[in-house]
Amino acid sequence: MANNHEEFKTMLREVLEVYGPAGREEKAMLTLKKYLAPYVDEMYTDPLGNLIGYKKGASGKKVMLSAHMDQIGMIVLDIDERGFLRFAPVGGVNPVITVARDVVFENGVRGVTYFETKKLSAGGVKITDMFIDIGCSTREEAEQKVSIGDICVYGSHFVDMGGRIACGAMDDRVCCAIMLEALKTIKTEHDLYVVFTVQEEVGCRGGMTAGYSVKPDFSLNLDVTLTGDTPEAAILPMSLGKGPTIKYMDSSAVYTRSVVEFMRRVADKNDIAVQNEILRAGGTDGGVIQRTRGGIAAGCISVATRYVHTPVETVDIGDCMEAARFINAIFAEDELPC
Repeated sequence: MANNHEEFKTMLREVLEVYGPAGREEKAMLTLKKYLAPYVDEMYTDPLGNLIGYKKGASGKKVMLSAHMDQIGMIVLDIDERGFLRFAPVGGVNPVITVARDVVFENGVRGVTYFETKKLSAGGVKITDMFIDIGCSTREEAEQKVSIGDICVYGSHFVDMGGRIACGAMDDRVCCAIMLEALKTIKTEHDLYVVFTVQEEVGCRGGMTAGYSVKPDFSLNLDVTLTGDTPEAAILPMSLGKGPTIKYMDSSAVYTRSVVEFMRRVADKNDIAVQNEILRAGGTDGGVIQRTRGGIAAGCISVATRYVHTPVETVDIGDCMEAARFINAIFAEDELPC
């Protein structure tokens, strides 16, 4: 088991450290494609950029397994005369978290964020008060390094705490890694579509197009979820180290009773400890997939994650491995909730 954990950490680190904000997922896609190739019969990308792997089954039913590969970022919208970059958020960027952070652009240019210090007494820092310093003194010098429209992400720092890992892009690359881990041993009679979606952080766009094109009989989405297990945290039932979650509701979906009860039966049958998840804010690709076409039987497994949308998103490795086992148990079932 220890060796499995270390192998998973090695893959996870590579998947987390690759650049891939919403709309610029190509490098992340190539890394995931390398890991996906041995386990599917066919791979392709759709016009939006989703990476889709297909493995033929015998049952005549189609099942879809998905997680998003994009991360939050910051897009350059202006370069001033002294070479400082103004930016807008790409996804849920919290200004409090983003002050005094190192950032990196797709071309490798690095910089740091800060804010207009005179504005601090006026009620806190806003994105419009912030800038990125890439070490330049003039607009012309900065324009040699970056352009308006370029997107940067938080610098990646992989922190191995033994049984737990902290890093940026855990949302949702940890679930991409979990899907790859599950594929090592998955056995299913159904046609399996493994989808790494794009642009989830800006409106679940890839999940919508993938759900429409694949048109699965049953879809299982993976994403991270918040926890209520840190000091003075909001009341939430999810914690690190207590297993993957079965999502009951978030702001994008109320999951149907038949799907939730099916997932619960599979967990009990296979002695998999799971948590019940209710997320009061935030949604996932699972919500848009559920509403695609005439409606799709859809479920969601989440991985409890501390400090979501920060450079130190933290997960429990045991939860990750159990989530992979849960995926395999679900797709091993002959009868699906559809």
